Amino acid sequence: MADSVCKRRSLLTASHTIKERGKWGSKKEFILSVAGAIIGLGNVWRFPYLCYKNGGGAFLIPYSLFLVMCGIPLFILETALGQYTSQGGIMCWRKICPLFEGMGYASQIIIFYGSVSYIVVSAWAFLYLFSSFSKELPWATCNNEWNTDNCVVINTYNATANWTSPVNASSSSSSSIMEFWQRRVLNLSSGIETLGNLRWDLALCLLLCWVICYFCVWKGVKSTGKATYFTATFPFLLLAVLCVRGLTLPGALHGIKYYLYPDPAWLADPRVWVDAGTQILYSYAVCLGFLTSLGSYNKYNNNCYRDSLCLCLLNSGTSFTSGFAIFSVLGYMSQKQGVDISVVAESGPGLVFIVYPQAVTLLPWPQVWSVCFFTMIILLGIDSQFVGLESIMTSLTDVYPSHIRRGRHRELYLLLICCISFGFGLFLVSEAGPYILQIFDHYVCSGPTLLMMAIFQSVIIGWIYGAERFYDNIKDMIGYKPLPLIKYCWLYATPLICLGTLVFLLLQQSPLMFSNTYRYPWWAYHIGWFLATSSLSAIPLNMIWKLSKEEGTLCDADDDSQHEDSARLQNTAWLVANFM
Repeated sequence: MADSVCKRRSLLTASHTIKERGKWGSKKEFILSVAGAIIGLGNVWRFPYLCYKNGGGAFLIPYSLFLVMCGIPLFILETALGQYTSQGGIMCWRKICPLFEGMGYASQIIIFYGSVSYIVVSAWAFLYLFSSFSKELPWATCNNEWNTDNCVVINTYNATANWTSPVNASSSSSSSIMEFWQRRVLNLSSGIETLGNLRWDLALCLLLCWVICYFCVWKGVKSTGKATYFTATFPFLLLAVLCVRGLTLPGALHGIKYYLYPDPAWLADPRVWVDAGTQILYSYAVCLGFLTSLGSYNKYNNNCYRDSLCLCLLNSGTSFTSGFAIFSVLGYMSQKQGVDISVVAESGPGLVFIVYPQAVTLLPWPQVWSVCFFTMIILLGIDSQFVGLESIMTSLTDVYPSHIRRGRHRELYLLLICCISFGFGLFLVSEAGPYILQIFDHYVCSGPTLLMMAIFQSVIIGWIYGAERFYDNIKDMIGYKPLPLIKYCWLYATPLICLGTLVFLLLQQSPLMFSNTYRYPWWAYHIGWFLATSSLSAIPLNMIWKLSKEEGTLCDADDDSQHEDSARLQNTAWLVANFM
């Protein structure tokens, strides 16, 4: 009897015990987790095409400039901010600049919107992966129930036909790969007004993606760090295999030439510079709170400055290498079909789900290469997805630590977020899903939104909190200050460059269209702007709430923050003097 009472008491005590915040099991787990977050689909399907479209090797000039002036400084800023405060994307701002805590809420809203939409690409990839295990690739034949009478097998397809046009266009024939994509996978409705039926096979693939993400994150950084040993490394192996295979194909050098041959005349086009800037923000996951949350689990004296530089080089190097894997195959495909490479070059989903699947049908053992390619796509997508989910959970847990860290509350809240996200995601796997997905992509995780976040972030740290003051914080952690260039970027280069890019983007803004043919109804544009402003509005709304609630002046709050910094520096100096 006494034993049973003791057991019940121990269980009750365990359920009410607040768990420790935790740290990375090793430095490798941090490196792999950040690599998984920043190296995603944009490295494979966006950078190579932008490089080809914007002057080949000449595009590397504006890309490198934006990398040095914006990408690396913001990357270091966010990683160091998380490590210094040991807090996620919301509480880090409350600690160093409480008036701008809304920055954290804005970033987490953007991550939530992005997680709902981004994971759909992985669901599509799962459907292609499962289809790759058939005796004959279903997109390589016209003998399927979804094919029309106008279907043409890829190897005999007339190269002069508009193979990227919709299957219901006036063209006399359509490729089997286009019919698989549009009639089997998407089965597009007539517009966003017609939601259509739920694509149950895609819904099950979407559910599988969320189940994987849940179990990768459910134990916090312990499970996230372990999962990245596979999800962050295996894509590099597959990319290397695809790159070697592509470079050994006839016509590969023809594709590489189109990818890298420099055309300096393109540098006079402002859109080239805008593309370079937005690509940096997309591919480096800055302004979203990813890096802050991941950096918060580091040891206080970890050299986050050196880690950031290495990760930035790894990210850009992966983007550059992906171009060889993609354009070598496109060169082979161009030679095989006797068409110019501009006919087969695509960006985004068109590259992943139309061009590359068509290319693998021209290779020996197409099922093998299809499995390799779509496994890589799934891992790239899932990795970024569950790291974003970890960022949301880290931020929420830091705001409500006494509640979420108690018992199994964290696992239950994580399950709730996954279920809600999956529920919203079902709209994106309906027959109108691609129309909705483009609204998310255009308005939520878009260039203007990220550029505004970058401007706010650099101004807050550079001018309000103080760039020199933040340099002292970094020195306190790693023992020395970063290069002065980083500080001057926070103060001047980053906000000015981002502001100029933002102004140009807004001036060039045109009504969103789907496939350059379908114009959205007026209410769809309002939904898009609501999604965009609902995140950014958190900054001024939280600021107003803080000012109305707090007593005293802004100078008082700033003095308190400086006293906290001074106390922390003194404590660290005492520890070093007495124990090291």
